Order: sequence, then C-alpha cells, then structure tokens
Amino acid sequence: ETETESAPPPPEQKAPQEGETGKGKVWSIGEGEETEKRDDSERSTLFVEKPQSGSVSVGGNITFIAKVEAKDLLRKPNVKWFKGKWMDLASKAGKHLQLKESFERHTKIHTFEMHIIQAKENYAGNYRCEVSYKDKFDSCSFDLEVTESSQAAPSIDIRSAFKRSGDGQDDAGELDFSGLLKRREIKQQEEEPEVDVWELLKNANPSEYEKIAFQYGITDLRGMLKRLKRMRREVKKSAAFAKGLDPAYQVDKGGKVRFMVELADPTVELKWYKNGQEIRPSAKYIFEHKGNQRILFINNCTMTDDARYYVTAGDEKCSTELFVRDPPILVTKGLEDTSTYVGERVELSCEVSEDDANVKWFKNGVELTNEPKSRYRIKVEGKKHTLIIEEAAKNDTATYSVMTTGGQSEAKLSVDLRPLKISLALEDQTVRLGQEIHLKCEISENVEGKWYKNGQLVEASDRVKLYHKGRIHRFVIASSVVDDEGEYMFVPDAYNINIPCKVHVVDPPKLHLDGLGEGNTVTVVAGSKLRLEIPITGEPTPKVMWSKGDKVRYSGRIRAETYSDSSCLVIDTAEREDSGPFRITLKNEAGEDTALINIKVVDVPDPPQAPNVTEVGEDWCIMTWEPPANDGGSPILGYFIERKKKQSSRWMRLNFELCKETTFEPKKMIEGVAYEVRVFAVNAIGISKPSMPSKSFVPLAVTSPPTLLAVDGVTDTSVTMKWRPPDHIGAAGLDGYVVEYCFEGSISTDLSEELVEPPFNLEADEWIVANPELTDKTKFTINGLPTGSKILVRVKAVNAAGESEPRYHPQPILVKEVIEPPKIRLPRHLKQTYTRRVGETVNLVIPFQGRPRAKVSWQKNGSPIDKNQINIRNTENDTIIFIRKAERSHSGEYDMKVEVENLVDKATIDIQIVDRPGPPEVVTIEDVWGENVNLSWKPPKDDGNAAITGYTIQKADKKSMEWFTVMEHYHRTSATINELVIGNEYYFRIFAENICGLSEDATMTKESALIAKDGKVYKYPVYDDFDFSERPLFTQPLVNTFAVAGYNATLNCSVRGNPKPKITWMKNKVIIMNDPKFRMFSNQGVCTLEIRKPSPYDGGTYTCRAVNELGEAEVDCKLEVK
Repeated sequence: ETETESAPPPPEQKAPQEGETGKGKVWSIGEGEETEKRDDSERSTLFVEKPQSGSVSVGGNITFIAKVEAKDLLRKPNVKWFKGKWMDLASKAGKHLQLKESFERHTKIHTFEMHIIQAKENYAGNYRCEVSYKDKFDSCSFDLEVTESSQAAPSIDIRSAFKRSGDGQDDAGELDFSGLLKRREIKQQEEEPEVDVWELLKNANPSEYEKIAFQYGITDLRGMLKRLKRMRREVKKSAAFAKGLDPAYQVDKGGKVRFMVELADPTVELKWYKNGQEIRPSAKYIFEHKGNQRILFINNCTMTDDARYYVTAGDEKCSTELFVRDPPILVTKGLEDTSTYVGERVELSCEVSEDDANVKWFKNGVELTNEPKSRYRIKVEGKKHTLIIEEAAKNDTATYSVMTTGGQSEAKLSVDLRPLKISLALEDQTVRLGQEIHLKCEISENVEGKWYKNGQLVEASDRVKLYHKGRIHRFVIASSVVDDEGEYMFVPDAYNINIPCKVHVVDPPKLHLDGLGEGNTVTVVAGSKLRLEIPITGEPTPKVMWSKGDKVRYSGRIRAETYSDSSCLVIDTAEREDSGPFRITLKNEAGEDTALINIKVVDVPDPPQAPNVTEVGEDWCIMTWEPPANDGGSPILGYFIERKKKQSSRWMRLNFELCKETTFEPKKMIEGVAYEVRVFAVNAIGISKPSMPSKSFVPLAVTSPPTLLAVDGVTDTSVTMKWRPPDHIGAAGLDGYVVEYCFEGSISTDLSEELVEPPFNLEADEWIVANPELTDKTKFTINGLPTGSKILVRVKAVNAAGESEPRYHPQPILVKEVIEPPKIRLPRHLKQTYTRRVGETVNLVIPFQGRPRAKVSWQKNGSPIDKNQINIRNTENDTIIFIRKAERSHSGEYDMKVEVENLVDKATIDIQIVDRPGPPEVVTIEDVWGENVNLSWKPPKDDGNAAITGYTIQKADKKSMEWFTVMEHYHRTSATINELVIGNEYYFRIFAENICGLSEDATMTKESALIAKDGKVYKYPVYDDFDFSERPLFTQPLVNTFAVAGYNATLNCSVRGNPKPKITWMKNKVIIMNDPKFRMFSNQGVCTLEIRKPSPYDGGTYTCRAVNELGEAEVDCKLEVK
C-alpha cells in the first residue's frame, strides 16, 4: 500500500542517526570503536550531521538526513543531492523521491531530508550530498543497498536472533530498534527460509561476512561472529550421543520449548545444565525418556530462560542456545499534539497493549530518561504511559515520540509565551547634568528582564540601581553624567520584545574667562597671529558664534574654530582695524552664555607727513612736521631725524636722543649741496616707517631779482607780463616765480629804467599775489582786473632759500585791451566745395582773430540760418557749424561775417550734401543679332545732387531670373551686350551710379531679348556627381588652456567630415559619460566642451575624437586649473 508524503518512513528502514550508538550500527567485521575514530577524523566544517549509508527492501521506504548549523550563516545554505557523480536528484523528485527541508529556530539548525518511497532494485548505488555557502563547501558520500524481501524464515531465524535485545546475556549489545520493529513481518515467520544463512556463513570467506550480514539484515555482527566461531569448532564424533542438540532454539515468551538428544548408550547417566547450573526436574522443567531419546521440556518460557544449555553424558557434552523472543508491544492509543504556555504543566499520554511494558520516550529523536534531576518525569499506570513536564519552557517545543517493540507514536508540543502587554512604557527623558535619571515601565507578566544601553547590557552597580517588584521594573541613576546619555531598552526574559526610550543629558553652556586680563582685554601686536582659546563647557556641545558688530565670523583671515571643550578666535595677521570688542555666544538647549572680549591691536605709528623746510641758511635749515595721524595704539615717545644728499642713497641720522618736539634744526651742511630730510616716529612698539622726504633744499642765499620785466599783452580784464631769469641763480637753483600787483589809481610815473626799489611807498600787505602757486615760466597773465584801472606789477624769484628781491615794472599799466582787426582764418579744405553724404554729420570749425571780442554772424544763400536744423556755436577764437544728420536741403553757400567795432571780415563756404541717384528713365532693346543685344536708356531725373559717374548693366535668363552683372562703371547711355547664350531669352536692367554708389532701384526692359538658334542642336555636357564623402578632419585644433578655479572653462575645436562624424570627449583617455560637471555642444562643425566651475583636480589632457564610417581623427590639449 503506497504511503502518503506526510507519513514518516518505517523506523526499521531509517538510515542510522548520529545520536545512535556507533557500535550497533557499523557494517564492518571489525570492532565498532575503529569506525567511531574514523568518523571523528572526517568531521565536517558545515555538516552537523551527515547522511549515513543504509539498506532497504524492495518496496520499502528510507530517509537520509543531513543537518547544517546556521549560527554563522546569514542565509540558507545551498544543498544538492546526487546519485553517482553527476545525476542531480532535484530534477527527479516525484512519486518515489521527495526532498524536504526545515529550520529549527531555537537550535538554529537546517535539516535536509531525502525520502525514497517504494524503493526499487535500480535505486541501489552511491549517493552524495553537497552543501555550499559563499566560499565554504562540504560533501558527504553514502551508499544505499536495496535487497529483495525474504519469503520465509526457519524455525531458528538467525536474522531475528541477532537483532539485539536489552537483556543482559553474554552476547547482548546496544539497543537496536530496527530488530524490535521487525515484528511487522511476523506472519511470514512460520514459513521456511529459502536460504540457510548459517551454511552461507560457514562456507563464506571472512571478507564477505559484512556483505552477507547486510544482505540478510543481521546487525549484531559481534554476537553472530562469536556464535559462528563456536559452531565452526570441529566436533569429534561423539561416542555417547547418536544425535546431539541443534545449535540453537527459539521460542516466544510464555511458550514451550523441547530439547531432545539421542544416546548411543542408553545406560549412560545424563545431566542437563543451564548456564553451568544443573537443572532439576520441576513443574517448569520436565524430563522424558523414549528409548534412546532424552527429552527436556521448558514450560512457560520467560526472558530468564534465554541462556546457554548443555547436556552431559559421561565425559562428553552437547550444547545449544535458547533464544526467548518477547512478543511485540503495540501502541493502542497514540500521542496527541498539544499547545500550552510557558510555566504550564504538560502531560503527554499513550496506551500500550500490555501492562508495565518497556516503553521509550524521545524528544526530537533523543531518548528521554526518568532520572531524578531530569525536567521530564515518566509515569506508568498499567497500560497508560505519561510524560510529565511540570513547568514547560520555550525550549520544550519539539516533536515527542514514544516507541515500543511493536509500534510508535509521535506528537508535537508547542510551548508559547503568554502574550505580553506593556502597561506603562518607558518615556524619553531630558535631564540636567547631575540630576537623577529614573526610568520606569510596567508589563503584564511578572518576569525578569535585562536593561540595555546603546545595545550593551547594563549591570547593577553603586551608581546604577535596578529594581524589580512584581510587574514593575525601574532603572535609577542618582547623579547623571554626560556618558549616561544614550538609548535605553528593557527586554523581558524569554520575550522577543523590547521597551525603548532615549535619555538626553544636558548641561547649560558656560564660558571660562579666568585666563583673560582685566576687562577681558587681549593685546596683540599688528602683523602677528592671534589664537585666543576660550574654554567652554556644556552638554550637548554648545553652538559657538563669534561676532564683531553685526558681522559673524566663521571663516577667512578672522575665523572661529570650535572644539568639544574650547573655542578659538584666530586672526592670521592682526591689523589695526581688528581692534574692538568681539562677542562670543554659546547656545544649547539647556541655555545660553555670552561675553565681550576686547581685542587691542598695537603697532608702530604711521610715518609723519613729509617735513617742511621753512628756512634755509648757509649750512643750516629749520624743518617742521606734523605728528602721524595714527600713533599705533601707543603714545608717541619722540622722533628720529635723518638727512641725505639728494644725489646719494645713504641717510644719516641727526639725533640719537628722541626729539620731543615737531621742530628741528639740522646743522653742519655743505653749502651748495642739495639735501633732503625725513622723520621717524617712535612709540613703545617700535619705530615707524620713514616719512616722505622733504623737498630738496640747498643751504644757500636767495637768487638775484628777475630781469627785463615787461608787458606782453593787455585786455579789458587781464595783463600779461613777461621777464627774464635772474642773472645769478646759484647752486640752489630756481623753484619758480611769484607775481604780485597793486592798484595805482590815477597816478602815473614815467620811468625809463627798470626799478628794484618801489616807485611808490606801498605797504607790504597792499600787494596782491597773482599766482598762489609758483610758476616756473617767465610769462604770466594776471586775470580778473577791472577795466580802466591801473596796476603796479612786481616779480620775485623763489628757491629753497626763499624769495629774491622783487623786480618792479617801471610804470603803472592801464587795463584796457588794444583793438585788433578781425580776420577769418579759413581752413584750406573749406576753400573748395565741402561735400558730405546724406545722413552724415557736418562739423566745421573756422578759427578767427579780433580784439576786443568779435561778433560772428551766419547766412545761407543770403538768408538767416534756421537754428532748429543747423547749430552754430561761437567762442572768442573760433566758430563752429554743426549738422547732426545732413540732408540734401542743407546744401548751399554759407556766408560768415566777423565784426570788431567798425571793422568787418567775410568768408563763404560751399556745402554740398549728396545722395544716391535714381534709376535711369527708360531702357530699350534697340536691336538683337546673333549673340548680341543693343541697349539704350536715358539718364535718371534725380542725380542725387552729384554728377552721374557711370552705369551698371545686369542680365537675367527668363527661366531662372537670376541677375548677373555684365558691365560696371559704364559711362555712355547705350551699350552692346555680347556673348549671350543661343536659345535663351534675356531681360536686362540698369543701375545709375554717382559718388554715393548705385541707385537703390534699377530700370528693367519691358520686353525680353530672344537669342535665336541658327539650326544647330546644342548638346548639354554631362557631369559626374561630385563625391562629398570625407573622413573626419580637424580644421581648428584644441589649444592648451589655463583656467581659473571656480570659473567656467571651455575647450573649442572645429571638424569637418561627411557623413557627419560622431564626437566623443575624453579626459586622460577616459570617455566622459553623463557627468553633470561637463557640457558638450556641437554646432556647424564647432565642438565645445564646457567645464563647470573647475577645480585643480579637473586639470589634465582632454581629447576630442571624431569618427565616421571613413575613419577617425583626434586632437588633444592640456588644461591647467589654478
């Protein structure tokens, strides 16, 4: 009858399990200990349990099991089953082959099973199981033997006799349940076996014992070999026994067995023995005599009768072996699947066919024993057997089975945790540093639990107190520290849940300014680096902000650097402008702290201004200067003065003790040598840079007075004087002249000689300086004088030593201009016709002379000029006529007139504004002959205000009406057009031309001229199509480029080719693909690569590659980013 997929295979056909005793399951002739040693040496790296070789009868089922531990595996391993070397059994799964897999979460073991159902003879062979996980691999081979089912068994079945039982006889071994479960074939045991196994073993080679035992299901090889050894002993032919005992007898428990020997001599005394003890007649042991036969009956056999028996006749002995077989115990009521909660009492019960039967309990295939310290208690009440678990635990979840000699039953026990409810969850807390942290939660069950911080187990200590009372769990830290911050979690034991919360420990920020001076002032010397470190505290780490005024400092020359325990104000190179209060502000969620820190930058003072030499002597001078505008933040202590010769570069210090005043008198200078002086300011920081040198001076006397003072010109408001330099200037040179004047009134003195002394007694303050600044010229104009007044003039020469004696004009000067006749100075190009095109600008400047101020007037063609169209601007010396956009109406004669009192001067300017002419009037085809056409036309009505300089003649084929120029700059009004194409019909048009160019329009012939054919047939030439295909060629290569970091850069080149080439850009021979930093353009053969805001890392060799079907080309360049 075919078994379903869910039905477990019979136990007798299971492959040996790892938990079973190795001695009882070895298949070799040798001792079992050697096999165990071999298995240990071949222990796997992935397999926890390997599939073992097995045997099954035809039509039976067998299961092979492999187990893999999953503790170190992140996913399920890959397992394959093979038959032979290559056949993958995954493709053969079906009715007779099933592959199953399962995973036990508690033990973390993957179990893989291969079920063979209704085995056939061809299923026998070598099998292999392979397991792999990433780079790990393991393999295990095993054998399957399929035997034919036995038809009958002899009265003494060696195969069942050597299936070991649990009694303590000499040949008893470990428990083998397969022998116990063979009772399923009990109906066939009445038949005689087809093969005498004893005869096979007696006649077989010892190397074939294992094969014969495996073939006939004998598992107790040790007992079989001992019995076979005794049977093989050569027994001498007995003189006392005509027929001895059989080698072995078999009887069921409670049955009756008969031992019979036949004596050769009936008079011989006969004795029976059991295990060396003589047997006496009783109700159990009955002796009979029938002739020469001596018979022993053993009634109501029990397991104690299973022993060795022998009978003695005189000195001879004949022995045999009695096997008492216990009838199979059946399971009449099986186990039932049970579900319960942790801590509950569990009872799994079954009933068997006999009272006080031997029943074994198993958990997941491992036998359970009824030991005092075991969690499992086995209770037997007659036929009822019960497995009791007083307080079930989670790991009690398993498959429990009960096994008897004639059956088995199994059930699944599921132990679950009671559903846990969180009555009071942990709450997130924010506490100040030093305050208590108190976490409390309540759950529905009174179970223990563990506390975790950031995933790490927290144990109770002097600081940390853990409390558990009933369903309430508390976590207390009396005084919090910063390290107590984190994520806390309570995990109840045996439950896969957690109760989390977050604890945030905060500390108000605080600035520690103990190290600063009075008033929190920090002094730094200009040019040096300031690194001011301020210790800070606070949790979480406060946010620090430095500011000066309204400007926050984060980066640059003045920047802030913040660390977990301090903040630094860094000024790379201190400057004077950095002085002032800086505010530091700390903020976190616990509070805020702020303070002002005064930064004082001190420096050497600024240099004083250039000193002034106020007085010069022969070997001395007096110099003064102004203090520096900035004393560098420290008071000025004094000054150092240096001098040098003007032609020298060596300065000499004049004082070695500080000069406290701003006046100094250098002495002991060489007369006639030019000197310069400069000043240094000194404060506590150091010496300033030198001031600008003073003007050079020569320690000499002043020059002699200027000479030949005379009047150069007089106007109504000004007087121009001229003079000659002094006769004696000296080594000090001449700096310039000062011109002074004063009003004389109506007094006039006629002096013919030049005067040094003033002709009149005038006070010094009555002289007016005409030039506030010295003039180095020997001519000067005194302006702003009242007309008709008289003035006296004097001139002084000035050098470094001072002013010379003045030179006076000998007589007063009348301020009244001398009349100058008008005269127009007409430029040469205006003496001819002045020509301009329409739209151009006319700007003419005509200078003239005449004093006093001349009057200028203009007329056009005898009429006044319209000033709305023509702008006229007059000055004292010229007049300007300006036309912004000339028109033809502006052409004409312009008359200019200049008047000075009764004197007049005139000039005429001819202005001609020209434009392009109009088209010729009528164009006529006069005659057509051969390939020639004669044209005539009339000049245009409008010549554009300029002479016609020529004509341009064009022709057009009637078919295309494309115009081609035939003649240019042609002067006549008739022309002959030659070399026209026979058979074509032409139109003609003519443009007029003057100095402005061709007319805007042309006059076209109304009729066309047909060039008639002369009977000849024109044969059009045949042209081959031009091949425009071309491989790529760069007409403009890339050029090496220097780019500025942060500013977009472009690389350009141009390429041609047909078909249009495909453009590819590369950087350092690597193709640029979908990089947003680069943009590529290609327009009309111009290829552009734009690099957005490049950095120095974008530098390198850039290549542009053009490819089409005819070939490819490349150009490259280097880009350097600075």
